[in-house]
Amino acid sequence: MTLNPSSSHQRAVYLTDVPLANARERLATALAELPGWPPRRTLRLPLDQALGHVTAAPVWAALSSPHFPAAAMDGVAVAAASTVGAAETSPRRLELDTQAIWIDTGDAMPPDTDAVIMIEDIHDHRDGTIEITAAAAPWQHVRPMGEDIVASELVLPQGRRLEPRDLGALAAAGRAEVDVVEPPRVAVIPTGSELVPVGRNPQPGELIEFNGLMLGALAETWGAETLRGDIVADDFHAIGDATEAALESADIVVINAGSSAGREDYSARVIADLGRVFVHGVAVRPGHPVVLGVARGKPVLGIPGYPVSAALTFELFVRPLIEQCLGRPVPPRRTVKAVTPRPLVSHAGDDEFIRVRVGRVGSRIVAAPLERAAGVIMSLVRADGLVTIPRFSEGIAAGSEVEVELLGEAEGIEHTAVAIGSHDPALDLLASELSRRSPPMRLASTNAGSYGGLVALRRSEAHLAGCHLLDPTTGIYNETDVQRVLPGHAVTLIHFAQREQGLIVPRGNPRGLGTLQDLTRPDVRFVNRQRGAGTRMLLDHLLATEGIDPAAIEGYDREQYTHLAVAADVDSGMADAALGIRAAARALGTDFIPVGTEQYDLVVPNEHLKHPPVAALLEILRDPTFAKAVHAMGGYDTARMGEVMAELGGDR
Repeated sequence: MTLNPSSSHQRAVYLTDVPLANARERLATALAELPGWPPRRTLRLPLDQALGHVTAAPVWAALSSPHFPAAAMDGVAVAAASTVGAAETSPRRLELDTQAIWIDTGDAMPPDTDAVIMIEDIHDHRDGTIEITAAAAPWQHVRPMGEDIVASELVLPQGRRLEPRDLGALAAAGRAEVDVVEPPRVAVIPTGSELVPVGRNPQPGELIEFNGLMLGALAETWGAETLRGDIVADDFHAIGDATEAALESADIVVINAGSSAGREDYSARVIADLGRVFVHGVAVRPGHPVVLGVARGKPVLGIPGYPVSAALTFELFVRPLIEQCLGRPVPPRRTVKAVTPRPLVSHAGDDEFIRVRVGRVGSRIVAAPLERAAGVIMSLVRADGLVTIPRFSEGIAAGSEVEVELLGEAEGIEHTAVAIGSHDPALDLLASELSRRSPPMRLASTNAGSYGGLVALRRSEAHLAGCHLLDPTTGIYNETDVQRVLPGHAVTLIHFAQREQGLIVPRGNPRGLGTLQDLTRPDVRFVNRQRGAGTRMLLDHLLATEGIDPAAIEGYDREQYTHLAVAADVDSGMADAALGIRAAARALGTDFIPVGTEQYDLVVPNEHLKHPPVAALLEILRDPTFAKAVHAMGGYDTARMGEVMAELGGDR
């Protein structure tokens, strides 16, 4: 391999920022000029090995099915003409073995017979004769030759991905083998000096390499064969050697990570030295730093290392190449119209792809956006669909209608309980229990804070909301704010748990923190919850009670959306303290300084109480076994879990 040694010390720059459609067009134009692209190798496989493969040519029937006239019922085969005149008032006797022949479903019709009389319509005299009371019509209860398939007719077209039913049809048509397209070979090269293999316990500064596993599985789902490479360190020559080796056997080569413009991002330069780069930087988010090129007569792509970016760009650019090799278009996904409960802000110059959870609330489908950070792989796990915000748009306002491209089965929408509101780790346990006990029902939970959840209920964008809002005047939780935000709405407050709130601090409490006043010290960095979160409002109440100015707390304006997120910031050293629940501190192994308990309820509009997934959730809350499991998480008092705390609003 000959690489330009000086290029390994040059900082990469974007060639341009190309719109998605133009980037695809440039790559397609470049590939159209390559001899032998796309590769179209075929295999002849026995049917029991062909499932999931794509037919390489039309498949024609070699045999009719059935290939003989066959009985469609159990009974006797007769010549219809011999039964003329039979009736209730004038039954007719037929001699067995000559005029009537016993026959079973699927048997070949005997010579000189053209009808079957069902056994239910026969009286057997046990003397070698039978009696019938109705004439038989010619070809009644007879499957004619070729009723299902006629020899020489088309069974399957070219480009059909073989399903179990297809294999049955081919066998019935007399085919024992089928010509299929050999799966294209996709090489995935994971790069990064910080990466360690799956199964190794990562040390600080190390990351488990899971993109290769995920991307390879995606390629196989689409019909390709994956060639997974070993982890390659951030070294120009090492990445070049691995890429050149992959080009020897793969049809498509993907370099994962190193596609940006950082000091150790070498993908674009490696591709350029081996061939030619057509695009470096595509106007999509997430996944902006994509590299598209060709080398050795094959496409070579550099895709970002963040998992959400990697998955999106792999689908945008690699899947079309795989389908092209298979001779198929990319199959469209089903889309639905939905409303979004939160505003969706976008970058004006990019097509933005936002993952959402989807469920039906009343007559509308709701698409709640998930965490949008490119490194949040759990957004891939939780997503039901994608919403695309076109470039140069100004985003989408809360309550607007959007088109959702569904990632799974649309039927799941009808079996989803949509929860928007305050975060609690035990809701994940509740979601797991619902899926286990009452499939296909599920809980789709979005963290928007207690107040945000009540607003979502007011807009009919959720079935329920987690809420823990204290009225400092009365000391009562939730009722005041529910009545204020949802006036006239009939709702029920159902108790989830009493939760212990406190300061989450690193193990050993190295700063020696003990009170909220300590948060004002100059050596303490705080991380807060988002505006509208019940924990944020509790903090503000406690600070006001003690006369503490929030401006004196470093990090007061730094926000996270969940208890686990603030606990993770403390555990990682990004913050010295956060206010959150004991369960989050326990989950991350940090220390906890209690400041008090609070009431966490589920607010459910009465119109949704009998919605099957909501009713199933409430039934779980009344199960002492579930309450015990939540209590074991730490910091929860579940003695009154499932009790109705209040019924508010409406006509009572």
